Amino acid sequence: MKKTLFVFTILLLNTAMLSSQELYVFTEPASNMPARSISGKYNFKMLRGLHSDRIEQRHNADIMFGLNKKWMLHAGTSFSDMYSNNVQWESMRLYAKYRFFSVDDVHSHFRMAAFFMGSYSKNTPYYDELALDGDQSGVQVGVIATQLLHKLAFSASLSNVQILQSSRWEKVWPQSNAYQAVDYTLSAGYLLFPRTYQSFKQVNVNLYVELLGQRTYDLKRYYTDLAPAIQLIFNSNAKLNLGYRFQLGSDMHRMGDRSFLLGFEWTWLNAY
Repeated sequence: MKKTLFVFTILLLNTAMLSSQELYVFTEPASNMPARSISGKYNFKMLRGLHSDRIEQRHNADIMFGLNKKWMLHAGTSFSDMYSNNVQWESMRLYAKYRFFSVDDVHSHFRMAAFFMGSYSKNTPYYDELALDGDQSGVQVGVIATQLLHKLAFSASLSNVQILQSSRWEKVWPQSNAYQAVDYTLSAGYLLFPRTYQSFKQVNVNLYVELLGQRTYDLKRYYTDLAPAIQLIFNSNAKLNLGYRFQLGSDMHRMGDRSFLLGFEWTWLNAY
């Protein structure tokens, strides 16, 4: 029995490491976190405001649940000084993802998932860019497709964002704020180390590059960003992320055109 459990654990960790290159820094893959696991995640975002000309920061904290192989759930909150002079609480959000399609092989798989996010923010909409990680209140619904090919993983998503703050229904002309948008992402990840798997205690090093875009369809404005990142995974359950996001093109009124992200995540396997 102990031998069987040991072999099962090694296979589970091996699978987790082989697919670590789709644990993207700026987006979610179609794959879910392990069933019956709990994760805690903290992200620190820093940018120089284009209009405030000061360094601004946001702190996002999430608790995540792998309910089963098809469902996962996130609950999060954020603190920032992006709309105030001091760091203060600004938002809360809920995210759910359902994996509805999967074709799995030994060192490859293709998966598709649908997701929903709802967010409440006390901030007043000011920028054209729509974001539910602290800036605005609203909902987002979309689909994700992810392809893993041994050490390389590709992922793409398409979603609709609707901002549901009271100013949307005020009779103001001309309209000065955007409230509806299409978001699209294209991500690639590569497992750089280890070259060969020997132990779950080996440090994983993943390299990422992600294309992040948005098009508002009430004010007809857009942005396209590129975000390279590096990720270290320790003991198959602790993850350290470092990413840099910068603008390729835009005609939007944005808070900033480049930002840094530092994140840490810890996972408890078979937590319940």
